[in-house]
Amino acid sequence: MVMDVHVRDLRYFVTVAEELHFTRAAERLFVSQPALSKQVRMLERRLGAPLFERDRRGVRLTPVGAALLPHARRVLAEWDTAWAAVERARSEQRSTLVVGMSTSPGRGGLLPAIRSRFSAAHPEATVNLRQAGWEDVTAGLADGTADVAFVWLPVPGPGRFTWVVVAEEPRLVAMAETHPLAGRETVDFAELLDEPFLALPESAGPLRDHWLATDARGGSPPRIGAEIAGTDETYEALADGRGICLVAEGNVPLICLEGVVARPVRGLSPSRLAVARRSDDHRRLVLDYLHACEQVAGRPSQF
Repeated sequence: MVMDVHVRDLRYFVTVAEELHFTRAAERLFVSQPALSKQVRMLERRLGAPLFERDRRGVRLTPVGAALLPHARRVLAEWDTAWAAVERARSEQRSTLVVGMSTSPGRGGLLPAIRSRFSAAHPEATVNLRQAGWEDVTAGLADGTADVAFVWLPVPGPGRFTWVVVAEEPRLVAMAETHPLAGRETVDFAELLDEPFLALPESAGPLRDHWLATDARGGSPPRIGAEIAGTDETYEALADGRGICLVAEGNVPLICLEGVVARPVRGLSPSRLAVARRSDDHRRLVLDYLHACEQVAGRPSQF
């Protein structure tokens, strides 16, 4: 019986097989651990046999999993080669650049200014904007659906990405207007240590820690009131009083609607918005877009 299996499922399987740890594998894949476990179970059902043994001692390959692993690796290697060939053909066929983003990078005309400089160098190029959910902190770079992306630093996967910082903004604290601290003009971060915080999904890795300000907690773990993965979810959780959250100054208008306010916080480093590319992507359109970002922001690339 011939059976079709998604390349994504094989990639998930191989990553778990290499890590023998679902949480670490999920971090490598930039997905949540529950989503990864679900896809592996679906693959096991399609194959009609378990691929991993899971118990208190850890995760191990079953004989079926061990038999599949070398073939899965070969399939993925062939697919990566095929995908690279397709990408080259697409780039040669049309000059299109996909720009990923998870929140609007408006910020005083930043996006139009970058686009204007880029278009001056490439008048024939088409720039398509792609909106990504907060669960993908690389805004499409990791899975190849974006060529460049507006991302908040730090980006997971050291060495995988190159970027230009295009904005630095203070981190404010957003809260329900009924919160006891809402009447203050400024808040010390020390006053927020015991508050429940809204957090990005665990798959966000170091970016989740950044918006929880773990570096300013002196080793004290944050209290998580709820996880959020979008602007609407954040506003609703804030308005309901399920927690507070840190927010970049430029994003305050997105979530501080009726019943929600934001206040400056003392004792925190600023947030940094960057435009990033994959470090191994040296296409001219990609490099010139980051060069346009350098010109607008007046900042060098970070490697």
